[in-house]
Amino acid sequence: MDSHIDSHAVTRLEIVEMGRRRRWPDATKLRIVEESYSGPRLVSATARRHGISNQLLHLWRRAWREGRLGGEAAGGFVPAVIVPEMAATSGTPVSGTAGRIEVVSANGRRLIVERDVDVEALIRIVQALERLA
Repeated sequence: MDSHIDSHAVTRLEIVEMGRRRRWPDATKLRIVEESYSGPRLVSATARRHGISNQLLHLWRRAWREGRLGGEAAGGFVPAVIVPEMAATSGTPVSGTAGRIEVVSANGRRLIVERDVDVEALIRIVQALERLA
């Protein structure tokens, strides 16, 4: 029976953690959050691509908006693109709507305002809509 007993002393023991909890550097979180804002309805796809839950990505997005994630604070503004408005039926530019502005926020919400809109009020509205994301 003694021949089945391993009498070798353990010289090295390594413990490998197999849990799912990971540590994410702020720079990586910021890159993932920016990717999730790069187009409409990209939260789920971005979360899946990086192997994280939607809830965790939403927590990171909230932290970014509150300025706790580093990087540039969330202003919610993206580069403007000016294109002529097209008529729904003919596909030709509409000239009677000159002076209307369409604002699309980073979370995909759209606002269409007239050219004489109070800019400070518009900024407050856009900021409030960004907080609802």
